[in-house]
Amino acid sequence: QVPLVESGGGLVQAGGSLRLSCAASGSVFSTNPLGWYRQAPGKQRESVATITSGGSKYYADSVQGRFTNSIDNAKNTVYLQMNSLKPEATAVYSCNVKLGRPGSWRDYWGQGTQVTVSS
Repeated sequence: QVPLVESGGGLVQAGGSLRLSCAASGSVFSTNPLGWYRQAPGKQRESVATITSGGSKYYADSVQGRFTNSIDNAKNTVYLQMNSLKPEATAVYSCNVKLGRPGSWRDYWGQGTQVTVSS
């Protein structure tokens, strides 16, 4: 098991900012694929921001230029900085890390944190 603990969610007005954190108990983020996902009520979970094992970053079109995914390896923590938030960003956000190797990844998830953006 890889416990992941998220924090930083909350209620913010449209146009505001939030920073989500995802902390692990060990150094699992430095070389493993990881990402932030969200699930809004009645919708499927979607990828928001990911970092490959090689360090390449990818963002959903809907958040490109406004969200930033980063890693602090010294703190074993991943951050999602969310700026210029829109009401459609309202969802439960979860961090994910994949351990293992391609074709046999094991997924580990945080408990999720609620983000609510009011209009």
